[in-house]
Amino acid sequence: MNTDDSIDQASQPCAAPNQPPSLEDQARKRKREDGCDEEVAESRSQLDTKSSHHSLHKTSLCSYFRRQSGCCSHGESCRFAHSEDELRPRPDGTWDPTSERAKKLCAEKEGEMEEERSVLMTEVLDQSGDTQLSKCLVHLPRKWSSDQLRNFLDEQGVLFKSAKKKKGMTVGFVNFETHEQMKNAIEVLEGRSIGNKTVKIADVIPRCYDDKIKAAQNRQQPIEPEAGCEEVVLLSSNDFDNGDKVDGSATKPRSARDVVTPLAHIPYEEQLERKKNSLMQILKRLTRNARKACPNGILFPEWIVKSREIGGLPCKLEGIIDSPLVNGYRNKCEFSVGYSVHGKPTVGFMLGNFREGVTAVEEPVDCPNVSKIACKYASVFQEFLQHSALPIWNRFNNTGFWRQLTVREGRYPQKEPDVESPETDISEVMLMVQICSVGSDDDLVHSELNKMSEAFAAGAISNSPPLPLTALVIQDHKGMSNAAPADTPLFTLQIPTVQNNSSAEALSTGEAWIHDYISNLQFCISPTAFFQVNTLAAEKLYSLAGNWAGLGPDTLLFDICCGTGTIGLTLAHCVGMVVGIEMNASAVSDAQRNAEINGIKNCRFVCAKAEDVMDALLKEYLNEHLQQDEASKLSGGDEAKITFPEIGPDTEEHLNKEVAKGGDVSLSAEKGQELQIFKNVVAIVDPPRGGLHPSVIKALRTNAWLRRLVYISCNPETLVGNAIELCTPSTDDKTEKGSKRNQGWRNMGNAALARRRAKSMPVSEPFQPVKAMAVDLFPHTPHCEMVMLLER
Repeated sequence: MNTDDSIDQASQPCAAPNQPPSLEDQARKRKREDGCDEEVAESRSQLDTKSSHHSLHKTSLCSYFRRQSGCCSHGESCRFAHSEDELRPRPDGTWDPTSERAKKLCAEKEGEMEEERSVLMTEVLDQSGDTQLSKCLVHLPRKWSSDQLRNFLDEQGVLFKSAKKKKGMTVGFVNFETHEQMKNAIEVLEGRSIGNKTVKIADVIPRCYDDKIKAAQNRQQPIEPEAGCEEVVLLSSNDFDNGDKVDGSATKPRSARDVVTPLAHIPYEEQLERKKNSLMQILKRLTRNARKACPNGILFPEWIVKSREIGGLPCKLEGIIDSPLVNGYRNKCEFSVGYSVHGKPTVGFMLGNFREGVTAVEEPVDCPNVSKIACKYASVFQEFLQHSALPIWNRFNNTGFWRQLTVREGRYPQKEPDVESPETDISEVMLMVQICSVGSDDDLVHSELNKMSEAFAAGAISNSPPLPLTALVIQDHKGMSNAAPADTPLFTLQIPTVQNNSSAEALSTGEAWIHDYISNLQFCISPTAFFQVNTLAAEKLYSLAGNWAGLGPDTLLFDICCGTGTIGLTLAHCVGMVVGIEMNASAVSDAQRNAEINGIKNCRFVCAKAEDVMDALLKEYLNEHLQQDEASKLSGGDEAKITFPEIGPDTEEHLNKEVAKGGDVSLSAEKGQELQIFKNVVAIVDPPRGGLHPSVIKALRTNAWLRRLVYISCNPETLVGNAIELCTPSTDDKTEKGSKRNQGWRNMGNAALARRRAKSMPVSEPFQPVKAMAVDLFPHTPHCEMVMLLER
């Protein structure tokens, strides 16, 4: 130590911790900062003289510079910007989101989107009165009904003739008696806030197309839209002033291509990179929320500690597997039936959400993920609707007949995909038309269905080459949404032969299905059964899941949410036993039929909700395993043979009855038969977009015999919540679990709700993420499948 320095330090009084700095100290600090500023300026000038820099040089603001009140001690090594003027754009053209420039651009973009957005409601709302005295209110609460809208108008002192609003929508419709009432209402309501939303007022343009439909139906003539006759179009408030009627030209809505395939304008390689980056952000969110969910006083799991070494990821994301087929890859397309923006009956995709007042439908011809065969059948059905005597479904009034068309396709076996013309690989096609027969005359319905079947048959045979048409199914759904429950009645229509011009016979309840192939196995698909929409990419997905599962002859594999049994059947040759669980009865029938078709005998499929039977099945199989293992040790004999009893339909029926009653499930071996001893228990879960039920997560987490879990997620957002519950340490501290009376969970997101549930998890050994991989089953869209391996 320098003697002079030590004397100077000793001579200075020791300042109190909270004592403000003296004038001398402040002057000394300013001197240091001035020197620091000079050093920073010099280092910047030296950096500017360099000819080459890192690709991210000066593309982010220096957080140290901001924290230290404009001083950065990094010197020449600092590659971050120290001011807004010095900041440069990133290689992709974006700016640092923390910068003022990026915040301003984001605000401007949101404002432009708000101004350009139009609402397209193509259903007739009110045919009475002067439509020039009608207005639409946008951004209303979805939970409001017509009565609540009227109460709101009364509270604001608005005079009106009538007001309508449907729950679930964000738009409402108001009619006035005079122009003076309407003008006063605009002045009062425009810009008024309800909650965190600002009310917008839009004009209503009348659509006389429905009247022409009725007249044409009586004459049995095709329908053509009249000039100047528009659908109900709700324009943004910027399109008119002071209640004056607009010229009738609607803001051009975004196309079906933009809605269904928003990434279609981007090269496929860039799509994959974007999806990979998006998944990395989701995985980082998993790490952050899992750290918050860890109980107090318990050390963080090893995978959370090591996440710092891999950029905050819970495990390594090993990349993304591309789709063998990029265009026309969907083997199932669901087309809505409605009206186009020009008032023409159309079969295709809706241009927005119903709750926002958007019901306009556009043809799917420009959507690259839809096959040409599906587009052709949609066009045939659309042409048929021009002449139909039955009405199209009205989503606002929940009335009508024709609702939806589903096209399902099956490929030829063992055939290399034709990237240029994928439709040549299709061998079978099933059509399912969703209707609502409520209030319709039975004779008229029967006549229209016969004409429809003839139209489909004629359309298939007139194409060059002729289109395959294997089955035609009618789904009679009476609910409000097109999402029909699994028990919705299905009827099969006979497909007429066009040559002899014979009509279809009466409705039949016979089964209908088509076939597809994965890994050289044939799969039978019923009208409503789940099957991956991208067959070729699904082969890569299941192969990856099987490789990560660590399968062997002594493996018991649980295929949870198995659908038609595709995962379990493709991996059955690698394991001792497969137990599939699925709640869709038709899918279970397909799975059992698929096992018979392919000669696979070591697979069992249970029709039930996974949350109802998962725990019981795990206990049943693994308890038998434990008992026989202990008996083998006591007797000193050899291990039991690898056999399993064949359980017949009677036992299966008994199992389903016990499940329905909420009782225990028993799959014990019959007398004289031996159960296999499984040394390795693996579960593969492929849940719907909502993720796994909490009861299933609890069963997987608390069963100590289950050491490996492969999670296949079509919605990585819900994977975050499920993984938090599966991988977070548990505690027996009751104070940590919190109060069950707290109802705040109703407004929580997936991650927050998972953190709450994790605290109530019984004491058990958590899983830990090992690795993850993405598989692109949905090119041209933001969606992607992700596979994650969990072990303990």
